[in-house]
Amino acid sequence: MVVNGIGDNVVAFRGALVRELVARGHRVVVSTPRPIERPADEVEREVRALGAECVFSPLDRTGVNPIRERAARRHYHELFDRLRPHGVFASNPKPVFHAIPAARAAGVPNRVAMVTGLGYAFISESLKARLLRIVARRLYARAMRDATAVLFQNDDDRGYFERTGLLPRDARASTVGGSGVDLAAFPERPAPAAAPVFLMVARLLGDKGVREFAEAARIVRAARPECRFRLVGWIDANPAAIRREELDEWIRAGTVEYAGRLDDVRDELAACSVFVLPSYREGTPKSTLEALATGRPVVTTDAPGCRETVEDGMNGLLVPPRDARALADACLALAADSGRREAMGRASRARAERRFDVRIVNAAIADALGA
Repeated sequence: MVVNGIGDNVVAFRGALVRELVARGHRVVVSTPRPIERPADEVEREVRALGAECVFSPLDRTGVNPIRERAARRHYHELFDRLRPHGVFASNPKPVFHAIPAARAAGVPNRVAMVTGLGYAFISESLKARLLRIVARRLYARAMRDATAVLFQNDDDRGYFERTGLLPRDARASTVGGSGVDLAAFPERPAPAAAPVFLMVARLLGDKGVREFAEAARIVRAARPECRFRLVGWIDANPAAIRREELDEWIRAGTVEYAGRLDDVRDELAACSVFVLPSYREGTPKSTLEALATGRPVVTTDAPGCRETVEDGMNGLLVPPRDARALADACLALAADSGRREAMGRASRARAERRFDVRIVNAAIADALGA
Protein backbone atom coordinates (compact mmCIF):
# COMPACT_ATOMS: atom_id res chain seq x y z
CA MET A 1 0.00 0.00 0.00
CA VAL A 2 1.27 3.44 -0.96
CA VAL A 3 -0.74 6.04 0.98
CA ASN A 4 -0.55 9.63 -0.23
CA GLY A 5 -2.11 12.87 1.01
CA ILE A 6 -2.54 14.94 -2.17
CA GLY A 7 -4.53 13.39 -4.99
CA ASP A 8 -3.42 15.83 -7.68
CA ASN A 9 0.27 14.93 -7.47
CA VAL A 10 0.30 11.29 -6.35
CA VAL A 11 1.83 10.08 -9.63
CA ALA A 12 4.31 12.95 -9.84
CA PHE A 13 5.60 12.21 -6.34
CA ARG A 14 5.14 8.45 -6.04
CA GLY A 15 4.90 7.15 -9.59
CA ALA A 16 8.53 6.05 -9.75
CA LEU A 17 8.17 4.22 -6.42
CA VAL A 18 5.03 2.44 -7.58
CA ARG A 19 6.71 1.45 -10.84
CA GLU A 20 9.70 0.07 -8.93
CA LEU A 21 7.54 -1.99 -6.54
CA VAL A 22 5.51 -3.39 -9.44
CA ALA A 23 8.73 -4.29 -11.25
CA ARG A 24 9.78 -6.25 -8.16
CA GLY A 25 6.69 -8.40 -8.59
CA HIS A 26 4.41 -6.89 -5.95
CA ARG A 27 0.73 -6.12 -6.13
CA VAL A 28 0.59 -2.40 -5.36
CA VAL A 29 -2.45 -0.42 -4.24
CA VAL A 30 -2.31 3.37 -4.12
CA SER A 31 -4.59 5.14 -1.65
CA THR A 32 -5.01 8.86 -2.28
CA PRO A 33 -7.65 11.55 -1.75
CA ARG A 34 -9.64 12.56 -4.78
CA PRO A 35 -7.81 15.27 -6.73
CA ILE A 36 -9.06 18.85 -6.58
CA GLU A 37 -7.61 20.39 -9.73
CA ARG A 38 -7.74 17.33 -11.98
CA PRO A 39 -10.41 14.77 -12.96
CA ALA A 40 -10.35 11.74 -10.66
CA ASP A 41 -10.58 9.31 -13.57
CA GLU A 42 -7.44 10.84 -15.08
CA VAL A 43 -5.46 10.19 -11.90
CA GLU A 44 -6.88 6.68 -11.68
CA ARG A 45 -5.82 5.95 -15.29
CA GLU A 46 -2.30 7.17 -14.55
CA VAL A 47 -2.04 4.93 -11.49
CA ARG A 48 -3.31 1.93 -13.44
CA ALA A 49 -0.83 2.67 -16.24
CA LEU A 50 1.90 2.09 -13.66
CA GLY A 51 0.52 -1.41 -13.04
CA ALA A 52 -1.12 -0.54 -9.72
CA GLU A 53 -4.65 -0.22 -8.35
CA CYS A 54 -6.12 3.08 -7.19
CA VAL A 55 -8.38 3.58 -4.16
CA PHE A 56 -9.70 7.03 -3.31
CA SER A 57 -9.76 7.91 0.38
CA PRO A 58 -12.00 10.42 2.21
CA LEU A 59 -8.93 12.19 3.61
CA ASP A 60 -9.29 15.96 3.95
CA ARG A 61 -5.71 17.26 3.69
CA THR A 62 -6.22 20.63 5.37
CA GLY A 63 -9.50 20.29 7.29
CA VAL A 64 -9.90 19.81 11.04
CA ASN A 65 -13.45 18.45 11.17
CA PRO A 66 -13.29 15.57 13.69
CA ILE A 67 -16.04 13.65 11.91
CA ARG A 68 -14.05 13.65 8.66
CA GLU A 69 -10.88 12.74 10.52
CA ARG A 70 -12.59 9.70 12.07
CA ALA A 71 -13.94 8.76 8.63
CA ALA A 72 -10.40 8.79 7.21
CA ARG A 73 -9.07 6.63 10.06
CA ARG A 74 -11.97 4.20 9.61
CA HIS A 75 -11.32 4.03 5.86
CA TYR A 76 -7.72 2.93 6.42
CA HIS A 77 -8.72 0.39 9.07
CA GLU A 78 -11.27 -1.20 6.74
CA LEU A 79 -8.94 -1.08 3.73
CA PHE A 80 -6.05 -2.75 5.53
CA ASP A 81 -8.31 -5.32 7.18
CA ARG A 82 -9.68 -6.24 3.76
CA LEU A 83 -6.46 -6.29 1.73
CA ARG A 84 -4.01 -7.49 4.41
CA PRO A 85 -0.98 -5.78 2.82
CA HIS A 86 2.57 -6.87 3.53
CA GLY A 87 3.63 -3.25 3.92
CA VAL A 88 2.19 0.27 4.15
CA PHE A 89 4.17 3.34 3.11
CA ALA A 90 2.60 6.65 4.19
CA SER A 91 3.85 10.12 3.29
CA ASN A 92 2.44 13.58 4.05
CA PRO A 93 1.26 14.39 7.58
CA LYS A 94 -2.31 13.11 7.66
CA PRO A 95 -1.57 9.75 6.02
CA VAL A 96 1.16 9.29 8.63
CA PHE A 97 -1.24 10.32 11.43
CA HIS A 98 -4.03 7.98 10.35
CA ALA A 99 -2.69 5.19 8.13
CA ILE A 100 0.28 4.12 10.25
CA PRO A 101 -1.77 3.47 13.45
CA ALA A 102 -4.46 1.77 11.33
CA ALA A 103 -1.81 -0.45 9.74
CA ARG A 104 -0.53 -1.52 13.14
CA ALA A 105 -4.06 -2.27 14.32
CA ALA A 106 -4.59 -4.40 11.19
CA GLY A 107 -1.41 -6.38 11.86
CA VAL A 108 0.52 -5.06 8.85
CA PRO A 109 4.11 -6.21 9.46
CA ASN A 110 5.95 -3.34 7.71
CA ARG A 111 4.76 0.20 8.45
CA VAL A 112 6.90 2.97 6.95
CA ALA A 113 6.27 6.64 7.72
CA MET A 114 7.94 9.38 5.70
CA VAL A 115 8.10 12.84 7.30
CA THR A 116 7.90 15.15 4.29
CA GLY A 117 8.46 18.38 6.19
CA LEU A 118 7.01 20.44 9.01
CA GLY A 119 4.64 22.94 7.45
CA TYR A 120 2.18 25.61 8.55
CA ALA A 121 1.54 24.22 12.05
CA PHE A 122 5.27 24.28 12.85
CA ILE A 123 6.24 27.46 10.96
CA SER A 124 3.54 29.97 11.84
CA GLU A 125 3.13 31.45 15.31
CA SER A 126 -0.55 32.30 14.88
CA LEU A 127 -2.96 31.01 17.52
CA LYS A 128 -4.45 28.56 15.02
CA ALA A 129 -1.01 27.22 14.11
CA ARG A 130 0.00 26.82 17.75
CA LEU A 131 -3.18 24.85 18.48
CA LEU A 132 -2.64 22.69 15.40
CA ARG A 133 0.96 22.11 16.50
CA ILE A 134 -0.22 20.63 19.81
CA VAL A 135 -2.51 18.22 17.99
CA ALA A 136 0.08 17.40 15.32
CA ARG A 137 2.75 16.60 17.89
CA ARG A 138 0.43 14.13 19.63
CA LEU A 139 -0.51 12.48 16.35
CA TYR A 140 3.11 12.30 15.21
CA ALA A 141 4.18 10.79 18.55
CA ARG A 142 1.66 7.99 18.22
CA ALA A 143 2.48 7.34 14.57
CA MET A 144 6.21 7.21 15.32
CA ARG A 145 5.57 4.55 17.97
CA ASP A 146 3.44 2.54 15.55
CA ALA A 147 5.85 2.72 12.61
CA THR A 148 8.43 0.01 12.00
CA ALA A 149 10.60 2.50 10.09
CA VAL A 150 10.68 6.29 9.81
CA LEU A 151 12.23 8.15 6.88
CA PHE A 152 13.08 11.84 7.11
CA GLN A 153 13.80 14.12 4.18
CA ASN A 154 16.32 16.26 6.05
CA ASP A 155 18.42 16.08 9.19
CA ASP A 156 16.83 19.19 10.73
CA ASP A 157 13.42 17.52 10.95
CA ARG A 158 14.97 14.35 12.29
CA GLY A 159 16.82 16.35 14.94
CA TYR A 160 13.60 18.11 15.94
CA PHE A 161 11.79 14.77 16.37
CA GLU A 162 14.68 13.41 18.43
CA ARG A 163 15.04 16.52 20.65
CA THR A 164 11.33 16.76 21.39
CA GLY A 165 10.85 13.07 22.08
CA LEU A 166 8.52 12.50 19.15
CA LEU A 167 10.85 9.80 17.82
CA PRO A 168 11.31 6.79 20.12
CA ARG A 169 14.93 6.11 21.04
CA ASP A 170 14.79 2.64 19.51
CA ALA A 171 13.14 3.81 16.27
CA ARG A 172 14.53 2.55 12.97
CA ALA A 173 15.09 5.98 11.44
CA SER A 174 17.08 7.26 8.47
CA THR A 175 17.34 10.30 6.21
CA VAL A 176 16.81 10.03 2.44
CA GLY A 177 17.10 12.45 -0.48
CA GLY A 178 13.54 13.72 -0.32
CA SER A 179 11.25 12.05 -2.82
CA GLY A 180 14.15 11.89 -5.26
CA VAL A 181 14.17 12.96 -8.89
CA ASP A 182 13.95 10.84 -12.02
CA LEU A 183 17.16 11.81 -13.81
CA ALA A 184 15.97 10.29 -17.09
CA ALA A 185 12.67 12.18 -17.04
CA PHE A 186 14.52 15.40 -16.15
CA PRO A 187 17.63 15.40 -18.37
CA GLU A 188 20.18 18.20 -18.27
CA ARG A 189 19.12 20.98 -20.67
CA PRO A 190 21.20 23.89 -22.03
CA ALA A 191 20.35 27.22 -20.44
CA PRO A 192 18.78 29.92 -22.63
CA ALA A 193 21.07 32.60 -24.00
CA ALA A 194 18.49 35.39 -23.68
CA ALA A 195 17.98 37.77 -20.75
CA PRO A 196 17.93 36.03 -17.35
CA VAL A 197 14.69 34.29 -16.39
CA PHE A 198 14.07 33.49 -12.71
CA LEU A 199 11.54 30.73 -12.08
CA MET A 200 9.65 29.69 -8.95
CA VAL A 201 7.49 26.54 -8.91
CA ALA A 202 5.42 26.02 -5.76
CA ARG A 203 2.01 26.06 -4.20
CA LEU A 204 1.23 29.73 -3.70
CA LEU A 205 1.66 29.87 0.06
CA GLY A 206 3.20 32.57 2.19
CA ASP A 207 5.35 29.86 3.77
CA LYS A 208 6.87 29.10 0.37
CA GLY A 209 8.22 32.65 0.18
CA VAL A 210 5.97 33.75 -2.69
CA ARG A 211 5.71 37.29 -1.33
CA GLU A 212 9.50 37.51 -1.01
CA PHE A 213 9.80 36.27 -4.61
CA ALA A 214 7.46 39.02 -5.82
CA GLU A 215 9.25 41.72 -3.81
CA ALA A 216 12.66 40.52 -5.03
CA ALA A 217 11.32 40.61 -8.58
CA ARG A 218 10.26 44.24 -8.09
CA ILE A 219 13.72 45.19 -6.76
CA VAL A 220 15.63 43.33 -9.48
CA ARG A 221 13.49 44.62 -12.33
CA ALA A 222 13.93 48.20 -11.10
CA ALA A 223 17.69 47.76 -11.63
CA ARG A 224 17.58 45.36 -14.56
CA PRO A 225 14.21 45.57 -16.33
CA GLU A 226 15.22 42.92 -18.88
CA CYS A 227 15.10 40.22 -16.17
CA ARG A 228 11.93 38.14 -16.03
CA PHE A 229 10.36 36.41 -13.03
CA ARG A 230 8.00 33.55 -13.76
CA LEU A 231 5.72 31.89 -11.22
CA VAL A 232 4.19 28.43 -11.61
CA GLY A 233 1.74 27.13 -9.04
CA TRP A 234 -1.73 27.42 -7.61
CA ILE A 235 -3.65 28.74 -4.62
CA ASP A 236 -5.08 25.94 -2.49
CA ALA A 237 -6.99 25.59 0.79
CA ASN A 238 -3.92 25.82 3.02
CA PRO A 239 -4.31 28.48 5.74
CA ALA A 240 -1.04 30.06 4.58
CA ALA A 241 -2.23 30.56 0.99
CA ILE A 242 -1.77 34.01 -0.52
CA ARG A 243 -4.81 35.99 -1.61
CA ARG A 244 -5.84 35.96 -5.25
CA GLU A 245 -5.87 39.77 -5.13
CA GLU A 246 -2.15 39.80 -4.29
CA LEU A 247 -1.33 37.60 -7.26
CA ASP A 248 -3.47 39.70 -9.60
CA GLU A 249 -1.70 42.87 -8.47
CA TRP A 250 1.74 41.38 -9.15
CA ILE A 251 0.60 40.36 -12.61
CA ARG A 252 -0.98 43.76 -13.39
CA ALA A 253 2.18 45.55 -12.27
CA GLY A 254 4.33 43.35 -14.50
CA THR A 255 6.34 42.20 -11.49
CA VAL A 256 5.83 38.50 -12.24
CA GLU A 257 4.58 36.42 -15.15
CA TYR A 258 2.11 33.79 -13.98
CA ALA A 259 1.93 30.48 -15.82
CA GLY A 260 -0.71 28.92 -13.55
CA ARG A 261 -0.67 25.30 -12.49
CA LEU A 262 1.32 22.95 -14.74
CA ASP A 263 1.40 19.16 -14.49
CA ASP A 264 4.66 19.11 -16.48
CA VAL A 265 7.19 21.81 -15.62
CA ARG A 266 10.06 20.59 -17.79
CA ASP A 267 9.66 23.24 -20.49
CA GLU A 268 9.55 25.99 -17.85
CA LEU A 269 12.72 24.64 -16.24
CA ALA A 270 14.46 24.45 -19.62
CA ALA A 271 13.49 28.05 -20.39
CA CYS A 272 14.72 29.50 -17.10
CA SER A 273 18.18 30.70 -16.16
CA VAL A 274 17.90 30.38 -12.36
CA PHE A 275 15.49 28.48 -10.13
CA VAL A 276 14.29 30.28 -7.00
CA LEU A 277 12.60 28.87 -3.89
CA PRO A 278 12.52 31.25 -0.89
CA SER A 279 10.62 28.79 1.34
CA TYR A 280 10.64 29.07 5.13
CA ARG A 281 10.92 25.32 5.62
CA GLU A 282 10.62 22.15 3.51
CA GLY A 283 11.09 18.40 3.68
CA THR A 284 13.21 18.38 0.56
CA PRO A 285 11.47 20.31 -2.23
CA LYS A 286 10.83 18.18 -5.29
CA SER A 287 10.62 21.24 -7.53
CA THR A 288 14.18 22.17 -6.59
CA LEU A 289 15.42 18.63 -7.24
CA GLU A 290 13.92 18.81 -10.73
CA ALA A 291 15.74 22.11 -11.28
CA LEU A 292 19.01 20.55 -10.13
CA ALA A 293 18.55 17.66 -12.55
CA THR A 294 17.82 20.10 -15.39
CA GLY A 295 21.13 21.80 -14.65
CA ARG A 296 20.03 25.11 -13.20
CA PRO A 297 21.63 27.19 -10.44
CA VAL A 298 19.34 27.55 -7.43
CA VAL A 299 18.72 30.49 -5.11
CA THR A 300 17.02 29.23 -1.97
CA THR A 301 16.91 29.81 1.77
CA ASP A 302 19.29 28.64 4.44
CA ALA A 303 16.36 26.79 6.03
CA PRO A 304 15.58 23.14 6.82
CA GLY A 305 15.04 21.11 3.68
CA CYS A 306 16.12 23.93 1.37
CA ARG A 307 19.77 24.06 2.45
CA GLU A 308 20.14 20.35 1.56
CA THR A 309 19.77 21.19 -2.12
CA VAL A 310 22.49 23.84 -2.41
CA GLU A 311 26.16 24.01 -1.55
CA ASP A 312 26.44 27.75 -1.16
CA GLY A 313 28.53 29.28 -3.92
CA MET A 314 28.90 26.00 -5.79
CA ASN A 315 25.56 25.13 -7.38
CA GLY A 316 23.63 28.14 -6.11
CA LEU A 317 23.25 30.70 -3.36
CA LEU A 318 21.67 30.50 0.09
CA VAL A 319 19.89 33.51 1.57
CA PRO A 320 18.14 34.07 4.92
CA PRO A 321 14.43 33.17 5.01
CA ARG A 322 11.92 36.05 4.86
CA ASP A 323 14.54 38.45 3.45
CA ALA A 324 13.45 39.81 0.07
CA ARG A 325 16.42 42.20 -0.15
CA ALA A 326 18.95 39.37 0.26
CA LEU A 327 17.00 37.33 -2.27
CA ALA A 328 17.09 40.20 -4.76
CA ASP A 329 20.84 40.69 -4.22
CA ALA A 330 21.48 36.99 -4.95
CA CYS A 331 19.38 37.17 -8.11
CA LEU A 332 21.19 40.32 -9.24
CA ALA A 333 24.56 38.68 -8.67
CA LEU A 334 23.62 35.74 -10.90
CA ALA A 335 21.90 37.95 -13.48
CA ALA A 336 25.22 39.74 -14.00
CA ASP A 337 27.34 36.62 -14.57
CA SER A 338 26.31 34.08 -17.22
CA GLY A 339 29.55 32.14 -16.79
CA ARG A 340 28.88 31.66 -13.10
CA ARG A 341 25.33 30.52 -13.86
CA GLU A 342 26.65 27.97 -16.33
CA ALA A 343 29.20 26.55 -13.86
CA MET A 344 26.61 26.38 -11.10
CA GLY A 345 24.18 24.61 -13.43
CA ARG A 346 26.72 21.86 -14.11
CA ALA A 347 27.30 21.52 -10.36
CA SER A 348 23.55 21.24 -9.80
CA ARG A 349 23.24 18.31 -12.18
CA ALA A 350 26.17 16.58 -10.48
CA ARG A 351 24.54 17.12 -7.07
CA ALA A 352 21.27 15.62 -8.31
CA GLU A 353 23.08 12.56 -9.62
CA ARG A 354 25.10 12.14 -6.44
CA ARG A 355 22.46 12.73 -3.75
CA PHE A 356 18.93 12.77 -5.13
CA ASP A 357 18.57 10.01 -7.73
CA VAL A 358 15.05 8.62 -7.27
CA ARG A 359 16.40 5.08 -7.64
CA ILE A 360 18.44 5.53 -4.46
CA VAL A 361 15.45 6.91 -2.55
CA ASN A 362 13.10 4.20 -3.78
CA ALA A 363 15.58 1.46 -2.88
CA ALA A 364 15.60 2.80 0.71
CA ILE A 365 11.79 2.81 0.83
CA ALA A 366 11.56 -0.69 -0.64
CA ASP A 367 14.08 -1.95 1.88
CA ALA A 368 12.09 -0.44 4.76
CA LEU A 369 8.95 -2.10 3.37
CA GLY A 370 10.67 -5.47 3.16
CA ALA A 371 9.96 -5.41 -0.56
